[in-house]
Amino acid sequence: MRTSTSGRVGQYAALLAYLVFLAFPFLWLVSTAFKSPRELGSLHPTWIPRDPTLDNFRQAFDEQPLLRAAGNSLLAALAAAAIAVLIATPLAYVMARHRTRLAKAATGWVVVSQAFPLVLVIIPLFLVLKNLRLINSLVGLVMVYVVWALPFALWMLVGYVRAVPTELEEAAAVDGAGRLRTLVSVTAPLLAPGIVATALFAFITAWNEFFFALVLLKTADKQTLPVVLTHFIGAEGVADLGPLAAAAFLATLPSLVIFAVIQRRITGGMLTGAVKS
Repeated sequence: MRTSTSGRVGQYAALLAYLVFLAFPFLWLVSTAFKSPRELGSLHPTWIPRDPTLDNFRQAFDEQPLLRAAGNSLLAALAAAAIAVLIATPLAYVMARHRTRLAKAATGWVVVSQAFPLVLVIIPLFLVLKNLRLINSLVGLVMVYVVWALPFALWMLVGYVRAVPTELEEAAAVDGAGRLRTLVSVTAPLLAPGIVATALFAFITAWNEFFFALVLLKTADKQTLPVVLTHFIGAEGVADLGPLAAAAFLATLPSLVIFAVIQRRITGGMLTGAVKS
């Protein structure tokens, strides 16, 4: 009994330490965003700003086109999420319902594709987009985001499709519903939460992406928010710390809010996909 209690206390302590480790960068970012230049240069930094100020936020918007960059990020993320879900949903249904060798091979591709580092694929992608004349184009960036998000979207949606009992589709067929009517009236409503969660996950991935946008977008009017944040760092590597923290805090908020909404659905989709029926 004592061993069980002590083990549980140890688990909670380890979990608490891990949460503190994860939360520390964000909490320090928030604290820095509201500090005055004098406090930022202090040799004895504090967690809570002594004299909170919004000057860093005003300066951030004055120095860089944050609204335009946020608009570019929003457009690219929304388009990538919508296209990825439209492609992944029918493919996931086929992979989940027809477990052929081809479906197993596709599942293997989904897993293996996640092991490729970004540096390995950026040169081929750059050459392809150059031939298509889509360098420095949000359309080209959206294409890259779709390709990058598609494997994980497939993996999530396959788990959701497998969670829908085939008996429901068979009962609809017995009642005289055709294949299309069954998919639209029976399967699609049950998949709706999974589709929304997958779309939001693809949106978060595209919203936070930096490397592809840095390489593929050249002019300031096309750059996304993560790329514009690097402009707060000077040529000598000296960061304009206050405005940078303020801009980074604003850029992080959408991801935190969306992930807080969908984290349970993401976990459920992963666990469902891991269970053999």
